[in-house]
Amino acid sequence: MSTEIIPTEQKDKNVNVKVQGGGSDTVYALGLIGAWVYFIGRATTPRDKVIGFFKAFVWPAFLVYELFKFFEK
Repeated sequence: MSTEIIPTEQKDKNVNVKVQGGGSDTVYALGLIGAWVYFIGRATTPRDKVIGFFKAFVWPAFLVYELFKFFEK
């Protein structure tokens, strides 16, 4: 007994795929607020507060740099 598979014609279907995320945005925002509290809280002069404000935007770079220094030991 032989079974033959006959392909059927399929019509092109438009498939809409919606990817919902945003978890990483939330984590970054919380980290940004925490970095502001940390950097601005440790500042002693208005100039240090302004620098701390901008440092908070690039805190992941500081984190990775310190991790590389740690792993190098």
